Amino acid sequence: MKFEKISKIVNFLKSKEIDNIHIGIILGSGMKNLTENFEIKKEIPYSEIQNFPLSTSPGHEGKIKFSSISNKNVLFFCGRFHYYEGHSMENIALPIYLIKFLGGKILVTTNAAGGLNPLFSPGDIMRITDHINLFPENPLRGIDDEKKFVSMIDAYDSEIGSLLDKIAEEEGIDLKKGVYVGWQGPSLETKAEYKFLRIIGGDAVGMSTIPEVIVARYLGLKVLGISIITNMGIGEITPHSPSDIIKIAENSSKILGKLILKWIEKI
Repeated sequence: MKFEKISKIVNFLKSKEIDNIHIGIILGSGMKNLTENFEIKKEIPYSEIQNFPLSTSPGHEGKIKFSSISNKNVLFFCGRFHYYEGHSMENIALPIYLIKFLGGKILVTTNAAGGLNPLFSPGDIMRITDHINLFPENPLRGIDDEKKFVSMIDAYDSEIGSLLDKIAEEEGIDLKKGVYVGWQGPSLETKAEYKFLRIIGGDAVGMSTIPEVIVARYLGLKVLGISIITNMGIGEITPHSPSDIIKIAENSSKILGKLILKWIEKI
């Protein structure tokens, strides 16, 4: 990672009074409705930040949004960078470094995912308890320090995850839990691949999140991972379009936004 580039972006954001972050949140496809639950104090399009990559995927706004809840500053990245878009792992990891160097302690990473667990249905919300990494490249590859051998046994923090479980129960939200599989994309899975992913232990599959989590753990951030199940890879599998996925994510993200807001208030 080029720290001169990070430093310039950090200084730019600080000049806009975006600093002392406690929690950084990366929004998945179709999740812009999630921020409707928050009072947004500042909003900056990615295009206005020098040397900042642009998100080209459907359902991603391409904006940084800044909020504060219960004396905790929250930074939203409304638009992530995917490997399948052609982004380097350096670009994918950039928001995580910014969260860290702006003072962040926790990463919340969200995504739209295909369901592999027969107990799931489109629209369900799943807390990620673990993951299986099938990406062909690792964002820590080539880093010249021993910290790159970071343990991923506890990649998703159980304490902050259990708090989300408790709040979901109190709010009457059926929060699923499971293992997320990272898939390169952009082509979707075959029936045989869906079957394989379930056999190896996956409950949901998507094309993001894992590189971000690896870098977050390398930097010492606690991680909360959440998937919205937008389609199913079991049973009668039918073709689905990005617009179908986004529509379901938009609907469930309203519920997820309320859940995350209450979680931030109590964290």
